[in-house]
Amino acid sequence: MTAKHETIQAKIQVTKHGTMQQVVQKIEQKSAQALAILTADHDIYCAMPEDLADIVCIYNQNIAQKQATADLQPVSIAQRQAWFDAHYLVNNRPIFVVKNHSGKMVAWGSFSNLYDRPAYHISSEISIYVDKDSQRQGLAKQLVLWMLAIAPELGIHNVVALIFAHNQPSIRLFQSLGFSQWGQMPQVCDMQGFYADVIMLGKAVISPV
Repeated sequence: MTAKHETIQAKIQVTKHGTMQQVVQKIEQKSAQALAILTADHDIYCAMPEDLADIVCIYNQNIAQKQATADLQPVSIAQRQAWFDAHYLVNNRPIFVVKNHSGKMVAWGSFSNLYDRPAYHISSEISIYVDKDSQRQGLAKQLVLWMLAIAPELGIHNVVALIFAHNQPSIRLFQSLGFSQWGQMPQVCDMQGFYADVIMLGKAVISPV
């Protein structure tokens, strides 16, 4: 293992921004099955600065279909740098990258603040993007399962997915993993050709007190 490709376990145990005690053990206990399936042919890491170019590449692949993002034109690495730094410089809103054993990134996922107000710190938006050549292989499902398992160790009580209503495959995926509809925003996105509804799907990963 090289410093460039730290495993998620090593990244969490020893991070330049601090430590999250006991996370590694709980990851292994709570998400062992999902992690075993995910890592059978892949490795998962906390994203490092050198991963940003591949993250942006996979993200841009998803723009033309108008299924997974409200961006309408490809974005540049420079345009995503501040977004990346906001995740990289904190411990509780990571970006995870999935690579095959040859080192090619095939998917990534992130936890983001649902809203930038202090009281929302227990809730997070999940985002998943898969490389076009690796779709329909179960990667998205296993990555979501793994992220759900570790969410409580990041202080996350509620995981929210904001999905276009016309993106039925993604809606079915999240519903199959226990998400339910928490809201619908009608025609809130101008996709340059049609107006899109956005569905809010949510799942509590820590029961309310």
